[in-house]
Amino acid sequence: MTRVVVIGDLMTDAVARAALPLAKGSDTPAAVTMHGGGSGANVAAWLAVEGVDAAFVGRRGSDIAGRNRDMELMGYGIDARLVMDAERPTGTCVVLVTHKGDRTMLSDPGANAALLPEDIPHDLFAAGSHLHLSGYSLLNEGSRKAALHALGMARKTQMSISIDGGSAAPLKRVGAEPFLEWTQGARLLMINAAQAEVLTGRDVPAQAAKVLTAWYPQVVIKMGEDGALWYTNGRPEPIQVPAEPLNKIMDGTGAGDAFCAGFLPPWLDGKPPAEALAAGCRLAAAAMGEIGARPGL
Repeated sequence: MTRVVVIGDLMTDAVARAALPLAKGSDTPAAVTMHGGGSGANVAAWLAVEGVDAAFVGRRGSDIAGRNRDMELMGYGIDARLVMDAERPTGTCVVLVTHKGDRTMLSDPGANAALLPEDIPHDLFAAGSHLHLSGYSLLNEGSRKAALHALGMARKTQMSISIDGGSAAPLKRVGAEPFLEWTQGARLLMINAAQAEVLTGRDVPAQAAKVLTAWYPQVVIKMGEDGALWYTNGRPEPIQVPAEPLNKIMDGTGAGDAFCAGFLPPWLDGKPPAEALAAGCRLAAAAMGEIGARPGL
């Protein structure tokens, strides 16, 4: 089985699930819980519970939250390579979930923003392994050099590379052209519909995917309740699969990360794209059925 090296963000998520419509300027009853988070760390966790040999590279604070996040990753069986930052706290994200399940996130990257090229362990880069890079590491100026360094090492060692788009708002702030330039050489781009529109100006995912194959051999677009699609040049139309049916959405946090973790193993094993998409949708549904962005330990 292919080893997957994930480089990205590690966070503590403070998830506030509102019981009623938000009362702006006043109080709204909510259930508030703390969880391990960070898009890159979430992908590694879901990969590990799927039986994949996963390593995670990131940066944490010297605080209790950082120690807890480190122990959680090891609990999943992940080869966690976390650099401790003596000056910055572990990253934190406040996740506001409305009574309808919609999410708004307020993020403080903390130590994630100080990931350095020298923090990237060279021994993880070898032919036959796969690099999955969280887009947040590229979108944050403080960690960008480290992310680019990792991409360069992966290309040099002939590792396959997948890139996640991170989030639409910071992607828009950075701009499509720099992001496309930084990620040249990736075999697979994995984004959601909002990120696809930022990168291409197209609000129809199938059209956006076709545009993006000018830069990437393969493109996957996550479309929420509409499922997901995969496209490569030479096909008349993308392959699309529906989302898994859900009785109730507990928390959508991390569903996109879980999708990536579900898609990658069959894709790396050379399985048909429809099978990999279905595996991604299955894991995304599992994530939405739980509170927090990671599988329960």
